[in-house]
Amino acid sequence: SRDLLRAATTLSVKEARYLVNSYYAMQECRKAAGNQINALSLTIQPHTVIAWLHSQNVIVEKQIKRALDAWSDSIPVARWAKRVGIGPVIAAGLAAHIDMARCPTVGHIWRFAGLDPTQEWEKGTRCPWNADLKALCSKLGESFVRSGNDSDFYRRLYLQRHAQEAAANDAGKFADQAQRQLEHFKLARNTDARASYSQGKLPPAHVQARAKRWVVKLFLSHYHEVALRLAGQEPVKPFGIEILNGAHYIAPPNF
Repeated sequence: SRDLLRAATTLSVKEARYLVNSYYAMQECRKAAGNQINALSLTIQPHTVIAWLHSQNVIVEKQIKRALDAWSDSIPVARWAKRVGIGPVIAAGLAAHIDMARCPTVGHIWRFAGLDPTQEWEKGTRCPWNADLKALCSKLGESFVRSGNDSDFYRRLYLQRHAQEAAANDAGKFADQAQRQLEHFKLARNTDARASYSQGKLPPAHVQARAKRWVVKLFLSHYHEVALRLAGQEPVKPFGIEILNGAHYIAPPNF
């Protein structure tokens, strides 16, 4: 209702995080109910109660999405994210998890999201990153991969980066990484992944993951810059641009 949508704008950050998690939990329930209906329809008529459960999941999922859309509209950087093609649930999730007061540089966001390759989770220790934010960034990357519009800003950059990664892989530039995979991970024999690593190449899924991670980190750098500028602050330039002067700056779109 309109009253609930108005109330959604007053959600706390903690409550918004709960709603984001609830949305994805509800999504999994909806998928499970749908799979059950499809499986049963091959042999018998699915029970009406199961069909009812699926329809209710669809309704609640949409309502949570509407509430998160209303909440994210109250946050300037989340509004920017939605303008560049990010869905309301992911936009709300990013705003709920990322505390800009604790992120003077985008590197803090990358580490918090588990996107710093130097981070290691040692056995018996607390996870050094936020698992929910890392999962959200994975969904963000998939949205760029699955986008049906190749003219979308981040989709286009993903395709360009994927082409670069694939060319470097074909040239054998990732042979050292392939060797590390063989040495540190138990890979089943007679698999395409093991065959690729044995030839000094990364398998296609690994190449795609590299391109996806790159574009997610770029988006987060834009998110960080836009959030600070909207708050009247000047962001710190990335190390490669400020110190080494060896990186190409890509400005945030639609800002």
